[in-house]
Amino acid sequence: MTLARHVISSVTTTEIRYDYLRTIGRNSFLGSHGSGGSTTAYVVETDRGATGWGLPLYDADPGPLVGRKLAELIDPDRGVIDAAAEFLDYPLHDLAARILDVPVYEMLGAAGSPRVRCYSGGIYLDDLDGGLDAIRANLAQDHAFGFRDFKLKIGRGHRWMDSHDGLRRDIEVTRLTRELYPDAGILVDGNDGFSVNTLFEYLDGVADCDLYWIEEPFAERRPDLEALHEYLQKLPHRPKVADGEYDPNVEHVLQLARDGLVDVALMDVTGHGLTAWRRTMPDLSAEASPHAWGQPLKTLYAAHLAAGLGNIPIVEGVPGPGFYTLEDGHVVLSDEPGFGLTLP
Repeated sequence: MTLARHVISSVTTTEIRYDYLRTIGRNSFLGSHGSGGSTTAYVVETDRGATGWGLPLYDADPGPLVGRKLAELIDPDRGVIDAAAEFLDYPLHDLAARILDVPVYEMLGAAGSPRVRCYSGGIYLDDLDGGLDAIRANLAQDHAFGFRDFKLKIGRGHRWMDSHDGLRRDIEVTRLTRELYPDAGILVDGNDGFSVNTLFEYLDGVADCDLYWIEEPFAERRPDLEALHEYLQKLPHRPKVADGEYDPNVEHVLQLARDGLVDVALMDVTGHGLTAWRRTMPDLSAEASPHAWGQPLKTLYAAHLAAGLGNIPIVEGVPGPGFYTLEDGHVVLSDEPGFGLTLP
């Protein structure tokens, strides 16, 4: 095995900068998300001159890994195999794939297409500060960037507006988006800001908008999801139910999927991890779309998971340049080794 010839010679960190297309505003319960930021990436080198890098799952002391054989830390067919190296999940996948001279998605099995449908995850509650013209401008900017599908944050009545007025604005923004982009996939995300009754009122108001999915309308409470499941059977166009992003009990989400109450599992790209997704996908009876908000690099990771593991029809796009190629609503993955990115 080629990896067996490599020994970890160093693990260092570096800061990488990312920028959004604009300042991203509020969701149903959090304030402004800013215009970008910086994050720590880990760089792993071997004694034979190979290098891989990426975001960590969490920060940990890499010292004990120096001097270890790479093949003791990662198996290309399974992922990271030593718990001490788990935090380097993405850097080690990048490194292994570069040594094997294949893209990560090929190392994962190439079960999907390297052209991955991708929605804009950046349509927040900017109308609270700039009116509906802000929503129009944001949709137009993301469309010009290359997105053809849009996820709308909803739940204005949870914190920022009177509940009735907020619900009315949620409906207005959804209907406006459908009017402006009649062919777009429209996804909506409540960030757990709805009750069952207010969600049903919202869905009644947008019943003819043909929503693609409803994301995290409320916490993953089985009785509420059962009521939603029953309600959705009556709609002319049944949207999917997507859940499992925020602090998930993964086994609970998997069981809800087995019971037909969750159609799309959302465990985060780096919160759950690439190796964990490799283990989870065979047991998942629903579709997947790993949550990727925060950094544009996470969109690239989600696209590799989609192209590698399959069963991920669409991924979340963080609107920002430099980390992925977007063409006509799809992330187009290169055939370069690893994740195909040079360290910025």
